[in-house]
Amino acid sequence: MGAIDLYARKTAGFDERLARTVEVLRQAAADFGPGALQSTSLGVEDMVITDLIARHQLPIALATLDTGKLHAETLALIPRIQQRYGLEVEVFAPVNEQVVHFVRANGEEPMYRSVELRKACCGVRKLEPLARMLTGRTAWITGLRREQSANRAEVPFREEDGQGRVKVNPLAEWTWADVWHYVQAHDVPYNPLHDQFMPSIGCAPCTRAIAVGEDFRSGRWWWEDSSKECGLHATHAGPGATSSLDAPSSAPESDSQASPLTFNATSGASA
Repeated sequence: MGAIDLYARKTAGFDERLARTVEVLRQAAADFGPGALQSTSLGVEDMVITDLIARHQLPIALATLDTGKLHAETLALIPRIQQRYGLEVEVFAPVNEQVVHFVRANGEEPMYRSVELRKACCGVRKLEPLARMLTGRTAWITGLRREQSANRAEVPFREEDGQGRVKVNPLAEWTWADVWHYVQAHDVPYNPLHDQFMPSIGCAPCTRAIAVGEDFRSGRWWWEDSSKECGLHATHAGPGATSSLDAPSSAPESDSQASPLTFNATSGASA
């Protein structure tokens, strides 16, 4: 049974949430023009956003990070995006000399030894390339959702990122069921690892499948007692973070919007 079979279902208010998401993306394109960029992790949420950008012909560029530790299934999505949508995905990799120095000093898999070393690895492989990716940009678009974890429960549609840019989170109010309903309805390409009970996919050494009853981000850095973040999304709110689109909706919310979401093998709903 794949992820679509487990999770996809249309819940109350989906059409309204979709319409708000499209408006958020249209407004970002209008406000920031060529300064806007989708920073895609190639996870299912970001694949939905890419589909919406292509479907509505929005002039928003796409870029991703290749940390050197990603699954082959993740990297395979880059040419699929190009073939399916005719959109180029710019790829940013870590500086090779920095990776070589870090590995020589700490080994190939130092992340298992301490949170500090894991974060240092993320710094070399993710944060430094992200900084280059965002150079010259005024806004970046992410797949963050409030339901993903307690740490992300207050994610707004727009927020300051602390570096002089605006971070746009068009799926902020979407549920896991919403994401997979959209994938099913529009035949959106997605990482087959999602079918292997990996809802949140990062670098291969730092990602595992989750079990029934586990939080959806528990497969990331599972050996740690931490907030399950790498630093890419350290700031979720700041001065001027909200917009009129962040006003509470009168549309009914589905029962699965509680945060954090956990895996239920029978229905895929929150447990």
